[in-house]
Order: sequence, then structure tokens, then C-alpha cells
Amino acid sequence: MTLVAERPHAPHPGDSRHPLRAEVVRGFGPWAGAAVVLTLAVALAANARQWQGGWAETREQLHIAATLLGAPLALAAGCWHGGRERRRRTEELMATAARAPLARLLASALPLVLWVLAGYAVVVALAWLATWYCSMGDSPYPVAVLTDAVVLASAVLAGHVVGRLVSWRLTAPLLAVGAYAVLGVLSYDGQDALGHLSPVVDGMTDDVPVWWQPVAMAVWTGGLAVAALLAHAAHRRRFAVLPLAAAAAAGALLVQTGNAGLWHTSAVAGRQVCDTSTTPQICVNARYGDLLPQVTDALSGLTGRLEGVRNLPVRFEDLPGGSRRDEAQLPMLAPIGRSVVRGELTEPRRYAWEAGMALYGRAYCSVEEDRRWDPVDSAVEHHLAPSPQEAYFDEQFAEGSEADRARLRDRLAARARLEAMGEEERRAWLSEYFATVDRCDGRGVPTL
Repeated sequence: MTLVAERPHAPHPGDSRHPLRAEVVRGFGPWAGAAVVLTLAVALAANARQWQGGWAETREQLHIAATLLGAPLALAAGCWHGGRERRRRTEELMATAARAPLARLLASALPLVLWVLAGYAVVVALAWLATWYCSMGDSPYPVAVLTDAVVLASAVLAGHVVGRLVSWRLTAPLLAVGAYAVLGVLSYDGQDALGHLSPVVDGMTDDVPVWWQPVAMAVWTGGLAVAALLAHAAHRRRFAVLPLAAAAAAGALLVQTGNAGLWHTSAVAGRQVCDTSTTPQICVNARYGDLLPQVTDALSGLTGRLEGVRNLPVRFEDLPGGSRRDEAQLPMLAPIGRSVVRGELTEPRRYAWEAGMALYGRAYCSVEEDRRWDPVDSAVEHHLAPSPQEAYFDEQFAEGSEADRARLRDRLAARARLEAMGEEERRAWLSEYFATVDRCDGRGVPTL
């Protein structure tokens, strides 16, 4: 009988597996990614009222969560993963592998980096979706997300090196706590020179970084991580000087530039969108441009009663820094979470009252001067945009002292006389009134 040797089957292309596949789909990486999702999602959900609907607020909260919470978590995850071979007692076995030490380190660390970044990407997508459906204007800020992703990746790599060098099992949690404390202290003293080195430090909500600031922050954090990798595992460790020098240059640039040079007011936040069909016109910050119809509707009662009245400001405006002579300040829409929640005005009646107070409130008069014209001011307030708590205060005056009851009687009489006027007579009277709202001596204030 003749024996025929079988030829070995050629490997099917689908049978081959990349060496990194096992690291990516198994082990610690998926758990680290899930921890990032859970930690950041819970932190964002806890104060969703304060950012949902505003793109700048979403950027700010994502940035704080990613750098103040995510970076220490990534550092601890990298540290724990870096000590895996020592815990398994396979260090000597791995040292005999054909791969160079740097290649072995990257083969272990990069899958963890991918999982941490994947977890961060999930949180970013969820936060953007939560803002998109109730956004009020503006647009997302992807540069901030990319910069924070570099910070997270750098934290994983730096932690991995620490985990390989330090054998103590409590190193990972203590490293996370220490990083959180250091970042928190540097962020608290954000105006200090060293504070600019912290990836947590951000500008105000209306601020955006200058074009090179994200690059400098990425080089600063990434350069330190790459330098640590090369110094620990590279065949020619002297090459670690190059990323270290780049990190030092970027850090010096951040420190020397200072806060004023790193951030500037967003072009969107510096302009307004206006409804010119009303008197006064209504202008809101362009970051909340989609709220203009709601603001116009909330003020419709006020502006409708002011139609044909003279001596009014030209417009309501909504920009920080104070109003000009021919403008009145709208109630500030920011910070969101108070008067605005998830793209909706929460108290339109109160908003209209606060806007009206900017027109006729004698904010700079003394208490004695203000009380002299209290019945007249109260009548105008009641007619144009009464306080939501007007009935409550009237009741308190009615139950108060004789002086309080007399004050209430004067107020009620003035309100009745103003309401009893005809349309033309009331417009003429209001025109005289608004010509005197900046006077505390009462000169020229029409009587009721």
C-alpha cells in the first residue's frame, strides 16, 4: 500500500489574527473604557441643567470632567495595567521575547489607550446629542475634545510607565488621588503662572483659546508622556530628550503667555441677533440666538404697551460689560440652569418683569428718594410688567404697620388712575415719565 503525504492547507486569510487583537478584545481595556464612560457620564448628568442646550457650556463641562476626573482615572488605569506582567510573574518570560522592550510596552499600552479614548468618545457623543436637540445657537467645539483626548492618552501612557517601575499594588489608586489633588490645586490657582500648565484650566464660558493654545497643551502633556516611554523602554534612551525639550518649550510658552494671552472672547459671544419689529428692539447674545423668539414672546406684553411711547431706549441688549446710553440691559440668559433650562425660558413672567425694571427702575437712588416716587413707579411696573410676587407683597403691606398700609393705598390709587387713562393720554404720560427715570430728585416726574 502506498502512503501519500497530505499537503498542509494554506492558511485562510481570515484565520490570521493580529497580535494586538487579544489585547484589544480581552483583558483590562474594556473595563477601563466602561469606567471612563460611567465616571464622566455620571458627573455630567449630575449638573445637566447647567450645560444642556448651550454648546459653550457643554464644552466647558466636558473639559472639566475629562481632565479633572478622566485624567486621574486614565493615569490609574495605565498604572494598574503596566504592572500586569509583574503580578503574573511573567516578566522574565517576556524579556526573552523577540520584540524590543519599547514594542512590547506599546503592544500592551496602546489597546488600553484606545479603550479609554473610545469611552471618552461615547461620552462626548452623548453630551453633544443631549445639547443638540435643545441647542440655542452656536456650534460644537471639536478642538477642545481633541485636546482633551491627547491629555487622556498621555495619562494612560505615563501611568503605564509608573506601573512598570513601581511594584506597590496601591500605587494606582494613590496616583489617581494625587493627580486629582494636584490638578485641583493648579486649577484653583488658575491665574498663577504654574496654573497655566494644568490641562484643567479653562477660560470663561464665552472664551475660546487662541489658535496655538490647544497645540501647546497637547505638546506639553504628550511630550512628557512620550519622554517617559522612551526613557524607560527605548533602545537609545537619549532620544527621550527630544520630546522632553518640546514639552519644556510648550510649557514655557503657556506659563509666559498668561491667561490674558491664552483666551479671547468668542466671535459669536461678542455679537447679537435682534428683533427690530418691537419697541424697544430686542437683541440677545448670538450664542443664544435660537432663544430670540421665546424672549420676544415673553416681552410681548411689555413691548406692546410701550408702542408709541417716546423717550425709550432704542433696544434691549444682552452683552456683558454694561449698556450704552440708548440701550437697556436684558436679564442675563447665562449662566444657564436658572432662567433658561434645556433651551426653554423657565419663568417668562419674571423675565419680563426684570426687563421692565431695567427701563424704569431707579437703581441708583437712595431709599428715601426712591420712596418719594414709589406710587408712580409701582403703577408703571404694574401696568407694563408686574412682578410675579406683586400680590404677595401687597398682602404683606396690608398686614403690616399703618405706614405700610398707607403706602399700599397710595400704590393702589396710582395704579387705578394709570389704568383708567385712555390710550393716547397714557402714552403721553408714559413718555413724560420715561424722560425722568434717571432722576432721583423727582424733577419733572408726572404725577398720578
